[in-house]
Amino acid sequence: MDTKDMQMNAPHPETDVLPPGYPPQYPPAAFQGPPGHTGYHGPQAAYPVPPAGYPGPPAGYPGPPAGYPVPPAGYSHAGPVGFPVQNQPVYNPPGGPAGVPWMPAPPPPLNCPPGLEYLSQINQVLVHQQIELLEVLTGFETNNKYEIKNSLGQRVYFAVEDNDFCTRNCCGPSRPFTLRIIDNMGKEVITLERPLKCSSCCFPCCLQELEIQAPPGVPIGYVIQDWHPCLPKFTIQNEKREDVLKIIGPCVVCSCCADIDFEIKSLDEQIVVGKISKQWSGFVREAFTDADNFGIQFPLDLDVKMKAVMVGACFLIDFMFFENTGNREQRTGVWQ
Repeated sequence: MDTKDMQMNAPHPETDVLPPGYPPQYPPAAFQGPPGHTGYHGPQAAYPVPPAGYPGPPAGYPGPPAGYPVPPAGYSHAGPVGFPVQNQPVYNPPGGPAGVPWMPAPPPPLNCPPGLEYLSQINQVLVHQQIELLEVLTGFETNNKYEIKNSLGQRVYFAVEDNDFCTRNCCGPSRPFTLRIIDNMGKEVITLERPLKCSSCCFPCCLQELEIQAPPGVPIGYVIQDWHPCLPKFTIQNEKREDVLKIIGPCVVCSCCADIDFEIKSLDEQIVVGKISKQWSGFVREAFTDADNFGIQFPLDLDVKMKAVMVGACFLIDFMFFENTGNREQRTGVWQ
């Protein structure tokens, strides 16, 4: 191309001025520019960018204008540093009630099995057995499910029985079982193992026993039934099979509009340090279902392993004395 053509094709600022209102011709996105050029930044905003640490709009800010894009449902990107996360995903067990708040996990104490840190800062838990509609309508025993809450009503754990149909309906309340206790992330943190043994007081050589594991597979304690002709008695043992505490129930395990207390005592049975209470749930629920409510009280400074063993003892007591719906006179105090 000769010099004359190059001059004709070269841009002329005087003649290339666009008419008023015509959109400006910005360089394409692939335009790189000369060395050191950082690229086109676009037109300047009408308002300056707020500095770092800007606290946000003042109170009464009307919000974004109409048509402002809203993040889609399930948007999981975090906000600025320090911005609280409002909706954290938690485990909702199948069949469990929705919308029940979980207890936030406190910092774990020293030598605490994972998942037991929830018990480190409480001295009371509430155990609510869920009503199984299929069991009420058909009479067939189903796997038990329990909610374990703190005194504020926050769910600490969710427990579910793992058993087969034949074992549940042939062995009844004396059945062996594996009870799995799950935390708010759906992780199994405690496992209860009950072997098949006779529950009659006429056989002192074959008494009830429960093993508590935390984490699953690691024993942390045992609940051993003691033979007594009149009283329900149990011994709480640690992982070394050493006796730690005693549990003693009333002579007649029945109630009529009242709670039934199983006292937790020292080894010499002179000092009461807590109790496991079968709470009265109302005549209809007591008479026609085996869904029970319990309260467990223990010292705040008790070892978290022993607190977990107390929770296991509550389930063993429920199966031994309050699981049979046929014994309504025992559950309600109404003799027929």
